[in-house]
Amino acid sequence: MARVRIFVTVDEDLIAAARALGIGDTDSSLIEQALRDLVARHKSAQIDASYNEAYGRFPIDTPDAWGDLASFNRSNTKAF
Repeated sequence: MARVRIFVTVDEDLIAAARALGIGDTDSSLIEQALRDLVARHKSAQIDASYNEAYGRFPIDTPDAWGDLASFNRSNTKAF
């Protein structure tokens, strides 16, 4: 994996609080983890948005060849 050097200025209290978490041995590893988390959170938000868009087009109680998911969910809840 290619490495890129970045230079950033951050809030002193914020970096101190982040360092206190003990995530990573260096500021570089701390920032890399923060960037990984940011990218993962963004990807998760995109997936959630896709589901919301799909359920907006086809609500959970829309019938299909097998019935509808709302009834299925209700029947599963009653089983337990």
